[in-house]
Parts: sequence; structure tokens; C-alpha cells
Amino acid sequence: MWLALGSLNLALAVTLGAFGAHGLKARLTAEQLAWWHTGCNYHFIHALGLLALGILAASRPDLTWSRGIGGCLLAGILIFSGSLYAMALGAPRWFGAITPIGGLAFIAGWLWLAVSAWQKGI
Repeated sequence: MWLALGSLNLALAVTLGAFGAHGLKARLTAEQLAWWHTGCNYHFIHALGLLALGILAASRPDLTWSRGIGGCLLAGILIFSGSLYAMALGAPRWFGAITPIGGLAFIAGWLWLAVSAWQKGI
């Protein structure tokens, strides 16, 4: 499942990056483009994390914690990157108040992976 979700998110990140670079560049302010760019960067990084998690889960079916880690990374993409995309497209600026929640989801996912890998001796 994480391989599929990682791959789909990578395709979406490429699409959104191209859309921002070509379709939005003339329509957005520099600040809005920076939000879009940050959203794309974090989207890419964490989609690669989902892909890596899928590879790890496929090679080690005994690892049951991948669901929680993947859920954190996916929630982070949706909340962190999604809120930045929304603000770039005109959502009210206060909408950015939820962005750190997505960042915390990213941090939780990576820490969960670190602790789990440490405990399993991976």
C-alpha cells in the first residue's frame, strides 16, 4: 500500500510543481509562490519517505508499525503541503495556522520510524 501511495504522491508532487512553475508563476505573488514551492518540496520529500517505507514493509512483513508511520507521513503531506497549496491559491492567511500540525505529523512519523528501527535492530 505504501509503495502505491508513495508513487501516487510523487506523481502528484511533480504535477503540482510543474503547475506552480508554469501555470501559476504569472498569477501569484512572490510570497504565494514561495508557499507553493515549500509545499512541493515537503510533498516530494515525504512521498519519497512513503516509497521507502513501502520498500521496507515489503521486505520485512513482520514489521507491523508501518501503518502508523505511513499514516503520519501521509497526514503531514495533506495538512502541511495542502495548507500551503491552499494559501497560495487564495485561502485566508489564518489557514496557515494548521500548517505546523502537518509538520508535527512529519516529525512524529520520522521519530516513530527511528524508535521502531532502533528497537528492531534494523
